[in-house]
Amino acid sequence: MRWRHTFQTRIAGVLALLLLVVVGATYFAVKVATSRAVENQAQVQLKTGSQVFERLLDLRGRRLQYGLDWLTVDGPFKQAVAEGKTGPILSALRRHGTGIRSSEVFVLGLDGKVMVSTLPVFSRGQPFPYSDALRHARRSGLQMLIVAMDGRPYLLVQEEVLDPLPIARVIMGFPMDKLFANELRSMSNLEVSFLSVQNNTPGPLFSTQPDAYQAAVVSQLREAQVSPEPRINLFYGQRVLSQVLPLANTGDGDEVRVLLQSPLDHALESFAPLDRQFLGIALAVLLVSLAGALFLARRVSRPLNALVQAADRIGAGDYRTPVRVRSHDEFGLLARAFNAMQSGIAVRERQLAHNALHDPLTGLPNRALAMERLGSAISARRPVVLLYLGIENYRVINEGFGPQGVEEMLREASRCLSMSLLASDTAARIAGSEFLLLLENTEIDRAVARADRLYALLTEPQRIGNDELRHEVSIGIAAYPDDGQQVEELISRAAIARHDAASLPGHLQIYQQDRDLAHQRQITLIRDLRRAAVEGELFLCYQPKLDLKHGHVRKAEALLRWQHPTLGQVSPAEFIPLAERTGSMSSLTLWVIEEAIRQIGEWAQRGLLVQLSVNISVDDLADDDLAIRVTALLMQYNVDAEQLIFEITESAIMHNPQQALSVLEQLRGCGISLSVDDFGTGYSSLAQLQRLPVQELKIDQSFVRNLDSDTGDGVIVRSTIEMSHNLGLKVVAEGVEFAPSLKLLKQWNCDTAQGYLISRPLNAMAFEMWMRRERTPI
Repeated sequence: MRWRHTFQTRIAGVLALLLLVVVGATYFAVKVATSRAVENQAQVQLKTGSQVFERLLDLRGRRLQYGLDWLTVDGPFKQAVAEGKTGPILSALRRHGTGIRSSEVFVLGLDGKVMVSTLPVFSRGQPFPYSDALRHARRSGLQMLIVAMDGRPYLLVQEEVLDPLPIARVIMGFPMDKLFANELRSMSNLEVSFLSVQNNTPGPLFSTQPDAYQAAVVSQLREAQVSPEPRINLFYGQRVLSQVLPLANTGDGDEVRVLLQSPLDHALESFAPLDRQFLGIALAVLLVSLAGALFLARRVSRPLNALVQAADRIGAGDYRTPVRVRSHDEFGLLARAFNAMQSGIAVRERQLAHNALHDPLTGLPNRALAMERLGSAISARRPVVLLYLGIENYRVINEGFGPQGVEEMLREASRCLSMSLLASDTAARIAGSEFLLLLENTEIDRAVARADRLYALLTEPQRIGNDELRHEVSIGIAAYPDDGQQVEELISRAAIARHDAASLPGHLQIYQQDRDLAHQRQITLIRDLRRAAVEGELFLCYQPKLDLKHGHVRKAEALLRWQHPTLGQVSPAEFIPLAERTGSMSSLTLWVIEEAIRQIGEWAQRGLLVQLSVNISVDDLADDDLAIRVTALLMQYNVDAEQLIFEITESAIMHNPQQALSVLEQLRGCGISLSVDDFGTGYSSLAQLQRLPVQELKIDQSFVRNLDSDTGDGVIVRSTIEMSHNLGLKVVAEGVEFAPSLKLLKQWNCDTAQGYLISRPLNAMAFEMWMRRERTPI
């Protein structure tokens, strides 16, 4: 009952809140719309008032001009002006019309000086200050000019007195005072205020606003920015739409401004009854809706009680008791949906429980279930042998046959594993192409035999589409309790054994004690190799290469070395394969190339000219920008490209011949010499290499170390030298360790020899000393 009351309250509260939001939003929308309408109306009024103001000024100016026209053709006035006497001129002005009497009149000579002025501030003979401005206005087509005189604004018109030539100018000025402002207010319903400024000093204010407001009006007229758009501001607690217009700005701090104001709050007061009526209606609607919400909540709570009880049962795991709600409305539909939902949940829970512990592709147990079963066997102290199986050509199959082919391959492999299982065994897929077999109560010898049979079964040819493939399988074996006592430890050691099986001859490898140390060493080397160059742990050694024809040394090979801070000297045979496997080879090669070029330049400055050979890998041949990088380094260290030789292995060239040919041609185009390293150990031939832009072959040391003219190695070396010379290639023999081998190489016209017989690899300083000492031919 308490829940029902709370639910009813929530429904009523939510509905009331929603209604409040709607009513409030509507009220404020109406309020905003009303304010905007009033503002638009005020803007229209202000715009209309501005037009009326301009029209009134124009009419007043035309009226003055009309009176002035009559005055300038009046005979007595013309005669008085011609005589230049003040009395007659003033008498003629007094005889003229009323329009002139309400204005000020100035008679100017042709020199712009005052002859007669009705405004006492100007005396006879004084230059009229706006004479030039009036002339400029007439040339611009303006009939009138507004100026500030005697501290107040005036509307000026002018006309010449002709007899028959111009003899004087008559200027009539209409004062824009409070009377004129009231006249504008009566016609435009706007508050009008005039202010003139002379020499940066404001004159008296002429305004329709009360005297108490005049200080604020003056401040607004002086400080407001002149803008063609009106602005809304507060004026003594009221919202007013205001616009300041410039009527004159003659420079030197003289200007006339007018302020037009249209009050807004007075117009908004007419909407106050509408606001009160709207609020009353909204409150009534809110009360009625609240009563309806409470009634609705009571009806909804009854079937919801039954649904809540059903949800509690489902939460407790009871999926068999159905929900009983006898209605055909939405609650009846909801009850039937509940019944269908709990049936579906029961099915999905069973499916999820299976999927959580099984691989969705193969249906085999996954890593979690395999670890659970292995843990149970260890807890019961039952002997277990782990077979960690991996398909090594997984990536090749993926590239060749795509994801669908990989899935078919994995399903076939899982079928073979399932066929080989005993009742107590478990086969699990623990990674992409890796499987784990748990053979309980099995000795290691029997496990090895089963692994051999499983290998034969898995490596049988499999057809995917119209193609046939064979799996490359490696199997690692670890046993409990001999190889470990913990689940993760046993799986890790079986994985190490599988990794050894993939890298060593044969397909099977049993875990060897202390292999974890070797594995940890590899991990350490892989991690530290990324920062070795930055930390200054890498350096180059240089092994001299003897020119057999001339008996001197002008070439050397740059060999990379690594002095690890804790592991000491690390052999290139150990860390180079790790770099190739982890993708660090390109950065290592670039470091070697830069260091070699830098050393060449340094030796050249000391008079030692050496041509250095540098090894590049298959990853470097995939870099289309290699030639650009090397060229930049050669320019940086001022080294000729002819002093650099790049050595590439046969296997690197044959990995992607088209890409290799493109990069090698770019390097050769830069002037860098190219050499094929370890020739004879790959899959290429001289006919294939003839297409490459190489200048040198380097015979692998396995053919040279124990060279004898009567052995097969001797035949291979001699034939290679002859064929290479016929193809225009020079030949380097590496691995020369004994004098007879060197003698045979000379007899067979080999070009260059390299090996311990000549010199071991030396650091930069030792190599330089060796080169300066060894100048005599061998």
